[in-house]
Amino acid sequence: MKGEGEGMRPGKQAPTARLRRLAAELRRLRAESGQTRETIEEKTRINTATLYRIESARVRPQKRTLLALLDLYGVDDAAERERLVGLSRDSRQLDWLQHYGPNLPQTYQTYISFESEANRLQDFECSYVPGLLQTEAYTREVIHSLRPTEPVDGIEQRIKVLSRRQEALHSNVELSLWAIIDEAAIRRTVGGPHVMREQLEYLVEVAGAPSVTLQVLPYNAGAHPGMPGAFVLMEFPHDDPALVYTETTMGDLLLEGQADVERYRLIFQRLVAQSLSPADTAALIKKTAQVV
Repeated sequence: MKGEGEGMRPGKQAPTARLRRLAAELRRLRAESGQTRETIEEKTRINTATLYRIESARVRPQKRTLLALLDLYGVDDAAERERLVGLSRDSRQLDWLQHYGPNLPQTYQTYISFESEANRLQDFECSYVPGLLQTEAYTREVIHSLRPTEPVDGIEQRIKVLSRRQEALHSNVELSLWAIIDEAAIRRTVGGPHVMREQLEYLVEVAGAPSVTLQVLPYNAGAHPGMPGAFVLMEFPHDDPALVYTETTMGDLLLEGQADVERYRLIFQRLVAQSLSPADTAALIKKTAQVV
């Protein structure tokens, strides 16, 4: 279930697409100025470890640190300085997520932060209905199965977080979701017949939304490139680089390298080709709901 694992351990602040963009801008400006991290430490007392964390989007620079760097890099244009300061300011974690933050795994916070800024999600799921397309009752059953010792208030909190995530899909016309679900996910009766029937009926309903494309990968597709596990390819506006979130037996990973992103982009394209069309998918889900 996307973001529920705890294998990845990023910094205290969940990274965001804006923070990644700021880091890339600062790396570019340093390269253009001819400075090294060592000379910057000599001139500004910003140690090399701190500068590395800033340039790798692990931390958000304090305003005085950012201004010192811009001075050193010769960024004199007032509009450009304000743009970069604004980028740093806007890179903070989601306000509503901070409310839940102390009780959520860092990996989950990181995933949500990126998801909230994405304008396109390509999601492949092996075992579950994608989180953004789940009903509340289905979500409750999934969380309980994954975390049987989770207290009731913890489960309810996670449901509220997922509800906030789902709002973006239905209220943000710039966000689109292309989801491919293995047929096993719609056949497995989660929470009993009533819960599963409600979930399947909701899938048919939400698949009609302009922002959603839904396909089922049928059993008779045979072997396929998604067999190693679920993943989400996230794309962002402003030419920010795409990234991939994937779940593995060793934990959850965020992949940012271009080669990795392109590999998963190709995998998704192959899964699209092997899956049922959206119309045939809706027909299959309707038929499955009738016999649950």
